[in-house]
Amino acid sequence: MILPVYTYNHPVLKSVTARIDDMSDEIQVFVSNMFETMYNANGIGLAANQVGKGLAITVIDIQDSESESEQEPPLVMINPVIEAFSDEVEEFEEGCLSLPDLHDKVVRPLAIQVRYCDLHMKQYVREADGLLARVMQHEIDHLNGLYFFERLSPIRRTLASGKLKRIARGDIESAYPIFSGQ
Repeated sequence: MILPVYTYNHPVLKSVTARIDDMSDEIQVFVSNMFETMYNANGIGLAANQVGKGLAITVIDIQDSESESEQEPPLVMINPVIEAFSDEVEEFEEGCLSLPDLHDKVVRPLAIQVRYCDLHMKQYVREADGLLARVMQHEIDHLNGLYFFERLSPIRRTLASGKLKRIARGDIESAYPIFSGQ
C-alpha cells in the first residue's frame, strides 16, 4: 500500500523516533508499505516518520543510482545508530521526499560505521561509504528529527526559506501522495 509522505513542518518529522524491541507482523507489513511508497515516489531512502510513524525504521535502495560494481540490495535498518564517521567529507546535492522540489549541496562524512538490526532483529555493524553512507546519514537524521537543510550554511538555509514556506503552506505539487496537514 502506498502511504502519503509527510512534508516539512509536520511535528512527526521533528520528533526523535522510538526504538523497536520486538518485530511484529504489523511492522513487517509497514516496512513493505514503506518500500512501495519509496519506489512510487522514485526515492532511494525513506524513514518511518516520513510516512507518519514515529518508529526507528528506514528503508534504502540505491540500486538504480550506483554503478554496477557497487550494487547494494535493498536494505531495512531497524534502530540504526551511526557509531563512527570518517574525517574525510564530501559535498553532494541532496533532495528529500518530505521537501518536494528542494535540493541543495550538503557536506557529510564520506564513510560511516553504523549499527542496526534487520527485520529478524539480527544486529549488524557495517561500514559504508559513498552514496550508501550518504543515504544512511540522511535517513538516520530523519529518525532523529533533522532535515538535510539543517546541515546547510546559514546563507544556504536563508536561500531555501522561501521554498520551505511554500512546502509548509502546502503550495507544492508532487508526483506522489503527500500529507501536509499540521
